[in-house]
Amino acid sequence: MTVIVTQNNITSPNANVTALTVDTANGLKFPNSGPLSNRNLIINGNFAINQRGGSNTTINTYALDRWRSYGGPMGFTISQQDVLSTLSTSRYAMRFQRTSGNTQTNNTGVVQGIESKNCEGLAGTQLTVSFKARAGADLSSDLDVRFFYGTGTDDNPVSMTSMTNDGGTNFTLTTSFATYTKTVTVPASTTQISLTFSANPTGTAGANDWFEVAEVQVERGSVATPFEHRSYGDELARCMRYFQTSYPSGVAPGTANTTAGMMVNQVAGASLQRCTVRMIVPMRSTSGTVVIYNPIDGTTGEVRTNASTNISAGGPYDLGPTAFFIDYTPGSVEFCFWHYTVAMEL
Repeated sequence: MTVIVTQNNITSPNANVTALTVDTANGLKFPNSGPLSNRNLIINGNFAINQRGGSNTTINTYALDRWRSYGGPMGFTISQQDVLSTLSTSRYAMRFQRTSGNTQTNNTGVVQGIESKNCEGLAGTQLTVSFKARAGADLSSDLDVRFFYGTGTDDNPVSMTSMTNDGGTNFTLTTSFATYTKTVTVPASTTQISLTFSANPTGTAGANDWFEVAEVQVERGSVATPFEHRSYGDELARCMRYFQTSYPSGVAPGTANTTAGMMVNQVAGASLQRCTVRMIVPMRSTSGTVVIYNPIDGTTGEVRTNASTNISAGGPYDLGPTAFFIDYTPGSVEFCFWHYTVAMEL
């Protein structure tokens, strides 16, 4: 691509490339408009973060970080796919696959709700979504891509206050990755936005009735810019605002696992032990769901002792954006350990 640099701007003969205007400070030129960093409103648009691990087959639950299923009922699996050998620009895609032999034909798919704080200033403006996608050989419908709009604050992303949508756009996919875009105008009263990818299947599902999406980006304006690649650590921290786990990333909560987790020493014979857990990054709310897991067998609501016994845990108490605590009666043991998850999703 040819880039033309003049004294006050950077342009391109390609009409799809947004020009940058520049200012000068301390003898250096820097852009003051155009596609700067942090323009992607979607979190985990490259599907690299999968703190919960494994795949998802349960409707209305979260799968890969920040993405949850909706619609149905229908048999399906949401999974993380390594596509680096075919896509080259990103390692992962998210696959939504209808269960082979399934005959249910209800609209079903995945959604990401954008937090209300991140929707401020978007009402009445244009938004453009861009993504890469491909289909399995047996995909029985087009891919429906749709924005939903609400007027509440951090509502369920598919059940928002006064919810409307843009009517949806159907994209006919091929078995090779291609880039697709659409632009919408956000209603003037909007305070919350969701983006959905879904299928309206027909007939009986074959072995390859699936679609994959990758490099999903939502940005201000009517022009799609190249996908914003953020570091793994940056993307993980953004995801942790909504979900955190003591399990190693990618290990499903409830798995027997003694790696990492929490371990607390205590005075033998203590009648009550209170243990504070600090969040890795501040989370978005003062309420949510905490689950404590026995690291040996995954039993919920238990901690494990150095004497190989199990103790019931109380709490959580005082849950907030930065911490919570649990309690238990340790008896004569010297330390206890456990795993936890904290969810503050929309």
